[in-house]
Amino acid sequence: MRSTIDTTLLQESFRIGGGLRELCFIGIGGIGMSALARFFHEQGVKVTGYDKTPSALTRSLEDSGIAVHYSEDLAAVARSADAVVYTPAVPSTHLELRWYKENGYTLWKRSDLLQQITNRSLNVCIAGTHGKTTTSTLVAHLLRHSGFGGNAFLGGIAANYGTNHWSSQVNCCVVEADEYDRSFLKLLPHIALISAMDPDHLDIYGDVASMEQAFIDFSALIPKGGLLVYKWGLPRAGDLKGPQKLSYHARNESADCYAVNAIVSDGGYRFTAVIDGERIGDLFLPMGGWHNVENAIGAITVARALGLSVESIREALACFKGVQRRFEKLIDNDRLVLIDDYAHHPEELRVLIEGVRSLYPTATCTILFQPHLYSRTRDLAKEFAQALATADRVVLLPLYPARELPIEGVSSELIGSLLYDVPLVYLEGDAVVEWVEEEYHRRRSTGQQVFVIAGAGDIDRLPASIKKRIENS
Repeated sequence: MRSTIDTTLLQESFRIGGGLRELCFIGIGGIGMSALARFFHEQGVKVTGYDKTPSALTRSLEDSGIAVHYSEDLAAVARSADAVVYTPAVPSTHLELRWYKENGYTLWKRSDLLQQITNRSLNVCIAGTHGKTTTSTLVAHLLRHSGFGGNAFLGGIAANYGTNHWSSQVNCCVVEADEYDRSFLKLLPHIALISAMDPDHLDIYGDVASMEQAFIDFSALIPKGGLLVYKWGLPRAGDLKGPQKLSYHARNESADCYAVNAIVSDGGYRFTAVIDGERIGDLFLPMGGWHNVENAIGAITVARALGLSVESIREALACFKGVQRRFEKLIDNDRLVLIDDYAHHPEELRVLIEGVRSLYPTATCTILFQPHLYSRTRDLAKEFAQALATADRVVLLPLYPARELPIEGVSSELIGSLLYDVPLVYLEGDAVVEWVEEEYHRRRSTGQQVFVIAGAGDIDRLPASIKKRIENS
């Protein structure tokens, strides 16, 4: 590995300043917010919070001793809080947030707090419109499993550890760098990785060029002695900045880092990585999807730049269990495969289905998809239809609006109207669970079936119910 980085900051102890005693989180159940809440709770800061709906994340926070409430209630506001942390997904009309503003409390966006945590550490910041959660989790796992250490702030639940955050005294942070609301421009990335720059969040950026410029600006934040790792073939790759730059790809040997001799094996992939001219053989990634081989190449590149040994990388990669809701196999046998995935962008759906085809080439692939956001559905309806059409059957659930108000003419039916020559069904709620069970039994004599549940909304409540229903039947 020819490229190295300045690791002087590792000689310092990890610490946070500010003398905070109490924080209130509005939107505490969000994946990024909950990681920060855990961090400060572990640091001895009193943490309380609000979220709209109870979830597995909020229940886990409560189990750890963090008080969470679920209705907008001025009687529940944390009057002794030093500061209030909120997510941009919370509307400005929120009763408690408005009260804090009117009463002069210090208000921070999630990105402001993350900036304060990381302003004196060596930071590995993983960005991209898709791929960043698996890649950041894999980087953090490589560091933790190898004994290198480090703090992790992740956008998903690491299956190895059952959490989206862990702490360490090592002065290094692995951060999932979110492009939404330009949050990642507040970070100091000593190693920055950019996995994708596909059009997304156009409600924030207005057009594709502005979104791409934000990633270019992110790369320009890398200080002297730092490193940019980016996917080969990104648009405007020539405009990306960085004192040192390495490109990566799953299989394209034009990149600086890539995989060779890759084969499907034991539900995952065996391959040799070529990292900046160095060959690392006998690697095994125990998870599906060729895109995850690519994510692994990016993560290995980062690990080698930090000085991790080849053997420690090999051992850590082989025991990586992935991320919950990232190509997560809930059932996997010769008759039925049930996969749960967070995919909510056309490119994510495309690579998700491609990954299914590579692992289960003779199976029937049915994808159950819930569109997320009116604006994203409006802007990318054609691309969604093109990606979904690569499956054998499509089930569309009602659109999940999240923070947005309805847009006239935009719904799941907009995507469905652009789907041709592929069987399509519209379902919602418990009807989805019943339909999957019935279809599985009706077609079980025709060969292996793969059902893929995809989306970033409340569709995440269905996989466990489907799994339970089929196993009980």
